[in-house]
Amino acid sequence: MIDLKRIIEEKDEVTELLKRKGYNADFDTLIKLDENRRAVISEVEKLKAEKNKVSAEIPKLKKEGKDVSAIFEQMRTLGEKIAEGDAKQKELEEKVFNILAVIPNIPDKDLKGGEKENNEVIKVVGKKPEFDFPMQNHVDLCSKLGIIDYQRGTKLSGGGFWIYRGEGARLEWALLNFFISEHLKDGYEFILPPHQLGYNCGFGAGQFPKFADEVYWLDIDEQKEKNRFMLPTAETALVNLYSNEIIDEAKLPMKFFAYTPCFRKEAGSYRAEERGMIRGHQFNKVEMVQYTTPEGSDKAFEELVNKAASLVEKLGLHFRISKLAAGDCSASMCRTYDIEIWIPSMGIYKEVSSVSNARDYQARRNNTKYRDSKTGKPAFIHTLNGSGLATSRVFPAIIEQYQNADGSITVPEVLRPFMGGQTVIKL
Repeated sequence: MIDLKRIIEEKDEVTELLKRKGYNADFDTLIKLDENRRAVISEVEKLKAEKNKVSAEIPKLKKEGKDVSAIFEQMRTLGEKIAEGDAKQKELEEKVFNILAVIPNIPDKDLKGGEKENNEVIKVVGKKPEFDFPMQNHVDLCSKLGIIDYQRGTKLSGGGFWIYRGEGARLEWALLNFFISEHLKDGYEFILPPHQLGYNCGFGAGQFPKFADEVYWLDIDEQKEKNRFMLPTAETALVNLYSNEIIDEAKLPMKFFAYTPCFRKEAGSYRAEERGMIRGHQFNKVEMVQYTTPEGSDKAFEELVNKAASLVEKLGLHFRISKLAAGDCSASMCRTYDIEIWIPSMGIYKEVSSVSNARDYQARRNNTKYRDSKTGKPAFIHTLNGSGLATSRVFPAIIEQYQNADGSITVPEVLRPFMGGQTVIKL
């Protein structure tokens, strides 16, 4: 969540920046609540000081043989007032917390306002493939080759699901192994997290409470705070690994990646651009996360962007990198670059990785800190994430960009070691 101190000290600037995300903030109520909270704290501290002073008189009065019943009555009254003050303080703190919990992250100052229409393409890699034969779409190619079974995926689980079969399953597994091997080379720690997470993880990642209805909940408890949900992305787990802990600064940056299936309610529509596996309820993804100091945050962001882009480039696929406008960044993020892959049959680019910097927004929600070597005091870390990569769009892009006139698919060179040296998928 946002630092309350920044809201108070930079109210106008924060308000203006949040407008770029389409969020119209009115901080007057929040600031007034915080002022009341501070006033209550001050009053309680005075009462506690008075109670301590009165309490210190009791031994002296007893020693002098004087009646202390009035003193005890005074202490009882002070105790009641302190208890009332503590309760009021807690009530005000909860109100302040609940307001802060739903305010989106402040976008970086260099981001344009608005939505997708203001996204900026900052790099294009490779050329759009050209074909001297009638091009086929990935759904038809996969069906003819028998490598994706859409019909039986729907039979088993309904719309938005598919089955990898035979060489299709091998190609999917090769992609995942390629991503994993690249991250291991770069010194990232491999994590296999639980696929079921507690409410605290969704809150800590900034996805709850606003998007709590967009995940698959398990019927463990009627109260969502006591329930578990199927993780929508490994980021939700990874950014909470060290919640309520203080990390030694010498260990930063900490670099993780995880392989998981991801579960999303929003499986898309029946539009042509989302056919096949472009958007589904379940898909495979390798996710990267970094914990850094504030000073290392921008460097980590550039590293993650370059890592995600290098994976697509090594696959030999045409893609571009877009800098998202503030309104197209997710609620938890200060900035996001999308790596967007070309799908020839659709004539559009589709995102295969969003690399984002949350700065200290997630750390404030899940209380993850490091001990600053300069001050010796705990400070909030910065968290960053990026897909490395999601396969459900890389797979179709490979099928279409590497298709041949006879309906076969050339296996990208970097994947061949993970497919036993196989160079072509054909009937």
